[in-house]
Amino acid sequence: MLSPKIVLIGAGSTVFTRNLLGDIWSLPALKHAKIVLHDIDEHRLDLSLAVAHRLADMLDIKPDVSTEKNRRIALKDADFVLSTIQVGGYKPATVRDFDIPKKYGLEQTIGDTLGIGGIMRGLRTIPVMLEMIKDMEEVSSDKVIHLNYVNPMAMITWALNKASDKVKTVGLCHSVQHTAYELSQDLGIPVNDIAFQCAGINHMAFYTKLEHKGEDLYPKLKELAKQNTMPDWNRVRYEVMQQFGYFPTESSEHFAEYVPWFIKLGREDLLTDFHIPLDEYPGRCQVYEVAWPFIEEELRHPGSQSTAMLKDQLKAKNIKVMSREIDNAAHMLSGLSEIKRSVEYGSTIINSMVTGEPSVIYGNVINDKLIDNLPEGCAVELACLVDHNGVTPTRVGRLPVQLAALMRTNVGVQEMVVNAVLEQNRDHIYHAAMLDPHTSSVLDIKQIRDMVDELMEAHRDYLPDYFYH
Repeated sequence: MLSPKIVLIGAGSTVFTRNLLGDIWSLPALKHAKIVLHDIDEHRLDLSLAVAHRLADMLDIKPDVSTEKNRRIALKDADFVLSTIQVGGYKPATVRDFDIPKKYGLEQTIGDTLGIGGIMRGLRTIPVMLEMIKDMEEVSSDKVIHLNYVNPMAMITWALNKASDKVKTVGLCHSVQHTAYELSQDLGIPVNDIAFQCAGINHMAFYTKLEHKGEDLYPKLKELAKQNTMPDWNRVRYEVMQQFGYFPTESSEHFAEYVPWFIKLGREDLLTDFHIPLDEYPGRCQVYEVAWPFIEEELRHPGSQSTAMLKDQLKAKNIKVMSREIDNAAHMLSGLSEIKRSVEYGSTIINSMVTGEPSVIYGNVINDKLIDNLPEGCAVELACLVDHNGVTPTRVGRLPVQLAALMRTNVGVQEMVVNAVLEQNRDHIYHAAMLDPHTSSVLDIKQIRDMVDELMEAHRDYLPDYFYH
């Protein structure tokens, strides 16, 4: 596989596409790979191609990169497929996911992984990706591997691998490596000096080992919690560590809606004490809406845009969002003039499979006797060895019982969504919502069924017909 064919589905996510291409082209073995960009938004797709060419000029390389608007043609003979799609977008889909539950008293923070927002996103996304996998089975390379960046990660990884024996899907997230960096900042230790082991399910994996030069770092983390000196925006995860003994991988604003303890009707004190940002994801989408014209103009005309002006406009909009998101938008804009490797694992996997040079990544795969006290067949996140043989998960054995028990409360919801789609069974959508830890802690059964019905009707234009027969 000297010149693999790499296809990016959802390449209209221009900034992320730029980062992925920068990662790929930074590796000598991949500079001559055939790259095909696909998206249903022709304007964004054309922009991504222009950005790709400019990036190649900055790197002084002449890669084989093109666009293809027909997905099936794009996937023909593909060796690697990277997915970054969002079905329904912020408007109208995410807006519906937040506004309708709010009428019933159900508040959310992110709504893309679990909870009613994650359930609806899974129902919209899995059928589309199943069609894509079918195309890959029919026209892609016999050894094609699908690298999925799309949420809800665990539900999608589970469903696609259960539906296809031919195409292997590995789910990729950056929560493990991002959290390791955040903890290194809290502890004042360079992240590369921290040794860790991590396992669980996506967005609810835990660091079962966290060491610096052989020293267990958990006593220092617990001392930060005891002294109340942890970052305000991360109080949920520090509380979970105090209660369960280990630190989880996904951010506090995410984790707060995976469990029943932090977002409760009439408990404003919890929101205040734990600094929980309700409606955080819609706020981030609004930030991106303001930032996008700056980003597009900067992509077209490098050096033309001011981060100070962007920050001024964002502050003037008074968007309800975590303050760091304003800085993140500015960093995204200024970062467009830089080329540096990201922490994403996609290019590392491709490079190891092409060259045989081994690497270790954290991936989402099917639990085939990997974690003993999680259900067989569910999607788990753990360390994987990558080389010429592909992505080989490492066996974990048993997780601490309290961690596995917590994860199973989420796995049950994931299973219901996967079965709802694969069995074309609407009843399992109600089951998923009723079993969801956050939803069931706020609403009664009738409210849950009424809310699901209203969401199903609102999303009818993005859901399969079989849910309405």
